[in-house]
Order: sequence, then structure tokens, then C-alpha cells
Amino acid sequence: QVQLVESGGGLVEPGGSLRLSCAILGDISRFNAVGWYRQAPGKQREMLATIFPTGPTNYGDGVEGRCTIFRDDDMKTVYLSMNSLIPEDTATYYCYAREFGSDYWGQGTQVTVSS
Repeated sequence: QVQLVESGGGLVEPGGSLRLSCAILGDISRFNAVGWYRQAPGKQREMLATIFPTGPTNYGDGVEGRCTIFRDDDMKTVYLSMNSLIPEDTATYYCYAREFGSDYWGQGTQVTVSS
């Protein structure tokens, strides 16, 4: 059984930064990709960042340059750092893990960018 638990969301002022964490309760080595999506009210889910087991990364067009994804396999945790936050970054942020034929999702953590 796999469980993904996000943390680190909250209220952030415009221009600020945050770091989200995703604890993977299970064997992280079984996944061929882990990463982050977000979904704002009334909008489609948007891919933010993906990291592969050997380290390569892939970023969504909307956040490239403001996001960094990294993983700590010993801690079985995937992190997402974002900077220069704007109100349009307000959304629920979801962690996912992809295994051949299956995707696993966390319950999400809310990020609100507002003054």
C-alpha cells in the first residue's frame, strides 16, 4: 500500500517563497517518477515538476525558473521549492508517484498567495 502525505502549504505573501514536502509511505524506489501538480479553482490540474529516480527533472512551462524539485530517498521525501510567488500560484498542490500502469496521489496541501 502506498500513501503520499503533503505538507508545507499555507498563506504566503506575494514575492515570498515556500517549500512543500511529500512523504512517501512505501518503497520510493518502486516508482519511475514522482512529482507535483497543482489545481486552482475552476482550472485544470497543472503539472509543475517531475523527478526521475536517477535525478533528471522536468518542469511545467508555467513555473519553470521559479520551481525546484528534489528528492531525498533516504527520507522517502520529495520536495518542491517555489519562489517569487504571485496570487496566481494560489491552488491546491498535489504530490504524485507513478509506477508502471498506476498513479498514486496525495490529498493535497493548500497554498494561498495573498497580502
